[in-house]
Amino acid sequence: MAERIGSEKLSREDGYLYFLGKDGYVWRTPMKTNPRGKKAKMGTEKIQRSEGYLYFIDKAGYVARAKMNRRGRK
Repeated sequence: MAERIGSEKLSREDGYLYFLGKDGYVWRTPMKTNPRGKKAKMGTEKIQRSEGYLYFIDKAGYVARAKMNRRGRK
């Protein structure tokens, strides 16, 4: 099960892919179907990453994380 770790709510637009960058901020980048869009940083909250977790933006617009299932691998 995923746990919400972000406190800042982000509004999402169609045609963009949202992800947590290596710098700890949420970024958006245009999908192939959105040729006029530009890559941009979203929000001001910086997230500290932990190893073994998958980070994503949940349906409500908050940053969440879930434990990765590695099937016995590290």
